[in-house]
Amino acid sequence: MSLKRCALLALMAWGGAAASAAGAEKVLHASFNAQETGFDPAKISDVYSAAVNEHIYDSLLTFDYLARPVKVVPGVATAMPTVSDGGKTYTFHLKQGIYFAPDPAFKGKRRELTAEDFVFSIKRLSDPTVASPLSDAFTDKLIGLQGLVKKAGKGRLNYDEPVEGVRALDRYTLQLKFLQPFPPLPFMLAGSWVQAQAREVIEVYGDNSNAHPVGTGPYMLKAWKPGTSISLVRNPNFRQEVFHYEPGPDPRDQAIARQMNGKRYPQIDRIEIAVIPEEQPTWLAFKSGEVDLFSGNPSIPQPLIRQVLRLDPKDASRAELKAEYRERGIQLSRSLEEGVTFYAFNMQDPTVGGYGKARIALRRAIAMAFDQRETIRDIRRNQAVQMQYIVPPNVAGHNPNFRAAYPFNPPLANALLDQFGYKIAADGYRRQPDGQPLAIDFVTGPSAIDKQWNEYWQKAFDRIKIRVNFRVMQWNEQVKALQGCKYGLVGAAWNADYPDGDNFVQLLYGPNTGGSNYACYQSPRYDALYRQSRLLADGAERNALYDRMNKIVAGDTPWIFSDIRFVNGVAQPWVRGFKVHPNFNAIWRFLDVQK
Repeated sequence: MSLKRCALLALMAWGGAAASAAGAEKVLHASFNAQETGFDPAKISDVYSAAVNEHIYDSLLTFDYLARPVKVVPGVATAMPTVSDGGKTYTFHLKQGIYFAPDPAFKGKRRELTAEDFVFSIKRLSDPTVASPLSDAFTDKLIGLQGLVKKAGKGRLNYDEPVEGVRALDRYTLQLKFLQPFPPLPFMLAGSWVQAQAREVIEVYGDNSNAHPVGTGPYMLKAWKPGTSISLVRNPNFRQEVFHYEPGPDPRDQAIARQMNGKRYPQIDRIEIAVIPEEQPTWLAFKSGEVDLFSGNPSIPQPLIRQVLRLDPKDASRAELKAEYRERGIQLSRSLEEGVTFYAFNMQDPTVGGYGKARIALRRAIAMAFDQRETIRDIRRNQAVQMQYIVPPNVAGHNPNFRAAYPFNPPLANALLDQFGYKIAADGYRRQPDGQPLAIDFVTGPSAIDKQWNEYWQKAFDRIKIRVNFRVMQWNEQVKALQGCKYGLVGAAWNADYPDGDNFVQLLYGPNTGGSNYACYQSPRYDALYRQSRLLADGAERNALYDRMNKIVAGDTPWIFSDIRFVNGVAQPWVRGFKVHPNFNAIWRFLDVQK
């Protein structure tokens, strides 16, 4: 069965379920363009699962919905943390009367959120048996935690053993003590890195925790058909929260404040999410009113950009909806993504990996054979800018004057390959310096847009006479390949969990291999600079370290820098409170539907 056919069947089934829900119930219809992997915060790293988790779980801190630049505000904490001991100790006081969603794990009792839940959740990220992609977050930073992990070996962490670095001082007070100052912490805690889980839930569901999320957030999971649909319903135990955000000078923000301020949220009773990998069926569903919004994942499909938007040919940052959509009341919200797209070489791969001069030359040649200007023009429809620095624009630590991307230069790429012994054989393709066949293992997805990208990559490899094998995988399979270092070359993206450069430079930190370090990159020089940078707040001293780290990466070429996209979010006229947010993976909890 074709993917398009699968997508249409999924949409029909989802639409039919929605149609049966009549009456005053408010339902929001959303969609994902790739499959989620599950809903255990300690086990997931993809944006689709994280989008759902942001609505099931709570964090200590969160982001102001309207403020730009992004502002960190209290979540379930009563206030921003008290910082002491030269920036090494953070103390949080929790709001009282916050309860987990009802679940059989609680044996019919209401279960209040306590500081011990955060102690458990933070320790669990470091549990060897969980194998969390976020295991690097705190293990070597909180006093005593690494020792506890070493005691566990490959076994389960002893959660009952006290750790000085993460303690509940009383029922509602959490203290985190770090070995060194840790300036990024508030940004991290506002993202999806630490979400409160109840120990008894994990103990009841064990290895099946991905299918049984239980949190204190506004929604709870009602139904899940992996890769097809997700249904969320209002958490009956959710506390009273009122929408109140101060708008800036933007008239659209002021309109949102008028629409939403003073309302209790969530306003929406049920959220239905359809997983539709193909872009065309998703857009048709939006045009027909079956999908209520595109707010980032996905946004307006790239092949349709010119049909939907009127673009300024001289300035990619300027665009507006075409008349037919404006007349229907469709809403547009745009921003340059606080994220990056890149192609990661697996530095452990026997063909493209390694740190010798010949392998570096191979990676550089591949980078110079790929025409980024062409793909930005043809695939992105000029709704992207060239990535030049690990830290993207609008994020603390970005250097707009740095140029790290290799320019398009096929003649130089071929000369480089010739110089380092990648000779063209009688069949017209290059071989490795030892005479063995040369073919690049390129992991890719099954969608139409993936196929389009593959066509441009095929041209790139043809320019330098190298064979490429495109290995097609669903997104959840790609995640496993990346985290297991089982690929040659792959396209990847990283959206800011928190708007600080630390969230991006950690993507190439050696100990993060198996988690966020998709390139499986190991550089002692880079790692040493990274560890220094973590001790510093945003400023000139840290920026100088970031420049040095970018130079090291440009030299080793574990990445091909790709582009930074504009997010073109759209919503139906009946959606209230709509605004694209650069750090939330989804904004459903802030919305209302008034048909």
